[in-house]
Amino acid sequence: MSAKETSRAWWRNAVIYEIAAISFQDSNGDGYGDLPGLLQRIEYLKWLGVGAVWLTPIYKSPDQDFGYDISDFCAIDPRYGAMADFDGVRDSLHEAGIKLILDFVPNHTSDQHDWFQESRASRHNPKADWYVWAEAGSNGGPPNNWLSRFGGSAWEWCEARRQFYYHSFLTSQPDLNWRNEKVRQAMADTMRFWLDRGVDGFRIDASAVLIKDELLRDNPADSEADDATPPPQKYMPVFTDDRPEAMDCIEFIRGVLDEYGDRLLCGEVQGKTDRIGHFYGNDKPRLHLPLNFALLDTEWNAIALQATIDAYFNAIPDGGWPDFVIGGHDKRRVASKLGQAQSRIMAMLLMTLRGTPFLFAGDEIGSEQVKVPPTRIRDPFEKLVKGFGLNRDPERAPLRWDDSERGGFTTGEPWLPLSEERSRNIEAQRRDTRSLLHLYRELIALRRREPCLVCGEYRPRRAHNDIFWFARALDRTEILVGLNLCREPRLWEWQGSGVSLMSSYLDREQDKIEGPMHLRPNEGVVIKLNR
Repeated sequence: MSAKETSRAWWRNAVIYEIAAISFQDSNGDGYGDLPGLLQRIEYLKWLGVGAVWLTPIYKSPDQDFGYDISDFCAIDPRYGAMADFDGVRDSLHEAGIKLILDFVPNHTSDQHDWFQESRASRHNPKADWYVWAEAGSNGGPPNNWLSRFGGSAWEWCEARRQFYYHSFLTSQPDLNWRNEKVRQAMADTMRFWLDRGVDGFRIDASAVLIKDELLRDNPADSEADDATPPPQKYMPVFTDDRPEAMDCIEFIRGVLDEYGDRLLCGEVQGKTDRIGHFYGNDKPRLHLPLNFALLDTEWNAIALQATIDAYFNAIPDGGWPDFVIGGHDKRRVASKLGQAQSRIMAMLLMTLRGTPFLFAGDEIGSEQVKVPPTRIRDPFEKLVKGFGLNRDPERAPLRWDDSERGGFTTGEPWLPLSEERSRNIEAQRRDTRSLLHLYRELIALRRREPCLVCGEYRPRRAHNDIFWFARALDRTEILVGLNLCREPRLWEWQGSGVSLMSSYLDREQDKIEGPMHLRPNEGVVIKLNR
């Protein structure tokens, strides 16, 4: 896609909303969200104003890792419904003007996938080289010191082949061999299956680990690791993660997607901010949007924030489009980090920065980490690497729609506990026009009304006195955004006059404003300057 085509791409304007179907809405009382349940809630998505839904895996799966262990890439897991239910969700979203993005998991399959069953049967079959196999080490053990993210060696012995296979994650998630052209073509066919079915793009899971070192060299020990470092992170993943050859895999995936025109490819990437430009590509395009979690990962104060955002914008290559992600199925809830008051400031920041916003279902009502008792833990990360606070269940808990015992999510026993904070639910916040939910809705609408907030240039200003602020400029329009990152009033020292488009308090709209001005505690204001 050329720079000119990129400037018109739908995903520049869209707010992208991640949904874990298992936690969104249950339709049949089994305690698990499903596609018919999602279909019931599309009216809400349209009301909120999101432009695209990113759906976590709904493919056939033994579900040992949140559906990311896939046994059939081209089938819907019966827990979620049938293919007809998927088609109904797709059609209803499209009728509502909402795009549909699916998770694409190219790195591995379930060990129950037909491909692996054939591959593991012998060293001499059509799929023998479809996975990463290696001979035992000189001592009869694993070939090298590579570790699984879920603890222990990343190598598992297969008696039938008398070899080890590699798994970046669970032993039941063998890694595909992306050096095999037949594997690439098979994965391309799975993409085409869904693209032909009308999906609008993919989010690539674990895109930085698609290729491992061909020489199987040992990873070096991390000299900075200590007792607080989880065991899987004791070694630096030099030879397993972010290999140069992985970029060729992403370019191949992008080439398949580009056969279909105006579709989106975003992806989970690894490394520091200064590496993110790597994933956009140059002569050969890679990801449209390498997902950027900088807002979640930075220290929350004006000085740190200005440095983080500046470093990120500087890392994006010419022609690349930014994005900002504030939540996800394996990221701690932003409201638990910032608190409810500053979550409103995060909403203001996310929706006014230059770039595509991503949020996770529940962020718009300030959902926090849910307490999950030890007997209810489902996440294999927590089960296998205990004592390091790696459990991802607290952010994956079902969405609370109302204040009833089961939150309007299910009539049965929910698969994970719901939040005990019953008053923090969608129904209550839809009624309260000053709620965080209404703030998100109004900010999304403001982005649609003001092209400057989507396409305008980002112009930083010096953070001072706990206030982070910046300008957006397009043609003769200039908009200022001032954010008070503390719980006390602060003087915002800008000069000029204009009209207030919005306050995080959901007042001041259309008020005439002159600078400098005082911001109330935890207040953000968007001002359109007079010209």
